[in-house]
Parts: sequence; C-alpha cells; structure tokens
Amino acid sequence: MKKTDAKVYRGRLLALRARLRGDVDQMADAALKKSRSEANGDLSSMPIHMADIGSDNFEQEFTLSLMQSEEGTLDQIESSLERIEDGTYGRCEECGVKIPKTRLNAIPYAALCVKCAEQQERGF
Repeated sequence: MKKTDAKVYRGRLLALRARLRGDVDQMADAALKKSRSEANGDLSSMPIHMADIGSDNFEQEFTLSLMQSEEGTLDQIESSLERIEDGTYGRCEECGVKIPKTRLNAIPYAALCVKCAEQQERGF
C-alpha cells in the first residue's frame, strides 16, 4: 500500500478509535450508575416496582454487552494501526492477498479479505 493511502487510513482509524473510546466511556458511566434514582434523576424515594428493576437490569446488561463489543473493535483498530506501522496493513492476515480498498473504506480495521472472513464466519 502506498504511504499516502496508509496515512489516510491511519487518520480514519485514529478518528474511529477516539469516537469509540468516548462512546465506551459514556456507556460505562450510564451502565454503572449507583442507583435507579441516580440514573433517572428521580427525586422521590418511593419504592420501585419489580418490573422497573427488571427493566433497569436488562438495560444495564445490554449496555455492558455493547461495551464489550466496542472494546473488541478497539482491539482490532489497535492491531490495524500496528499493521500500518510495520507495513502489512491492507493485506489479508490469512492468505496474504491485497484487501480491496472498498472493503477497507467500509471497515478500515479489516484484517481479512472477504473470502477468508466468510470462511472464518462459517467455521472452516
């Protein structure tokens, strides 16, 4: 890959990383609130209905799951930045084929070509 292209993708990856880090921090703050009243801004200390507690627990678990997913994406972004530095960015980690720019434009942290990614998803 040309250095000018690598510089463009590096910029995209850095911007994406910064955005995701902000999202993860915000989600962590929201998911780990101390109490329901703190999270919702309730001023009342009235008892909470069991359904509300269940909804709150579901929302917290869902947010934590999203955070875990975004942490995985952040790891992939870090790996891509390392590949840019060592000159292997844009090549499939499995077969070594050049990853098309259309794929890198859509998923700048892609480490596999479409064929290898499909095989990996199928479990081959």
